[in-house]
Amino acid sequence: MTKPRILFVSTASSYRNHAFIRAAQSLSMNWLLTCDTAVTGEYANNCLIYNPNDYLALITILKNLHLQETFVSCMALDDSGAHIAQQIAYDLGLPHNSAAATEAARNKYAMRLALQTTDIPLPWFRHFDTSDEITMIAATVPYPCVIKPLELNGSRGVMRADTPAQFLNAHSRLIRMLASLYPNQTVYEFLVESFIPGQEVALEAMMDNGVLVPLALFDKPDPLDGPFFEETIYVTPSRQPEATQASIYSITQIAAKAIGLVNGPVHAELRINNEGIYIVEIAGRSIGGLCSQTLRFGSDESLEMLIVRQASGLLVTTPTRSNEAGGVMMIPIPHSGFLQQVNGTDLALTVPLIESIEITSPLHRPIFTLPEGESYLGFIFARGQDPASVEQALRDAHALLQIQITPDIRLI
Repeated sequence: MTKPRILFVSTASSYRNHAFIRAAQSLSMNWLLTCDTAVTGEYANNCLIYNPNDYLALITILKNLHLQETFVSCMALDDSGAHIAQQIAYDLGLPHNSAAATEAARNKYAMRLALQTTDIPLPWFRHFDTSDEITMIAATVPYPCVIKPLELNGSRGVMRADTPAQFLNAHSRLIRMLASLYPNQTVYEFLVESFIPGQEVALEAMMDNGVLVPLALFDKPDPLDGPFFEETIYVTPSRQPEATQASIYSITQIAAKAIGLVNGPVHAELRINNEGIYIVEIAGRSIGGLCSQTLRFGSDESLEMLIVRQASGLLVTTPTRSNEAGGVMMIPIPHSGFLQQVNGTDLALTVPLIESIEITSPLHRPIFTLPEGESYLGFIFARGQDPASVEQALRDAHALLQIQITPDIRLI
């Protein structure tokens, strides 16, 4: 019997590649990884390198491969590959969300416009670009507000401003960053929203023929009030009241439908305050970094295995999540510079409930804090009987780490 084959679209440096490839291998599936740069190591022989500026050449190759051995699904593993994966799926006749849904799940302004068609709470928001008069913008936006790029993720480029002076500084910093990332552009777009106070949570779910299937709700116990929005601890199950959790699921269902997501993973960030529950962002992908390692389903299945099974038509019923509490700390970067050493990991691993610590940033290389930074220093994972114990274990382990960064590089 021929094994089903899945097509992954990603980047060589993505955190997600290993987990999804392992999921396909665990399910005895064939797979092909499509990247815009070369992949080294064990996956190099099963990777197709393509030129992002020559889609015709890529789809010609993929159509021939599809005729030789059918792909059952095409899946973007990273936000950067979302649009091209959607186009490939369309051209190969594979199941996919619409191009409009893919755009709204990536572009923060498109998302807000789609959510305007619903009755869920929304912050004040406006779209601007660098052709607009910045002093007029600073004089008219509400404060406190948040300025953010349209498509970067992981809180990159997102800054809070409480005054016009702070807004002008944040704007200059964002435009410098965008100019360094996209030097061939002449106009840079950005979004301004009123700041949403409150507790923040993250929902991991899947859409199944337009129906939201919640998988895990994470609390974020550290306040995210700015001026930057570095995420640290995620813990599940949530300690929010059951009625609040039900409202979170309902609002995310409405939001996913509004932007057009029908099938596949959903990752939503929400804020809860006295005014209601607000969607901060909703994306058609799974949780970022290595955070999915906190989740296990059924007989020890990973989140990626569920996603791959659903995409391939192999998921009949969604298995329940383990009753154990799980948590992860995205290790904060204390300041920008060269990462020289991380000591204390052996001692931190002796903290009860700590499962593993992974330092993912390479040593002797530059590392940046938000808002310019794009990666985490590493991850601490814990598992236990209740969320409070897991959270404390993560904090105790982090306190034992000694992070040495030489602050002698030129910042953006």
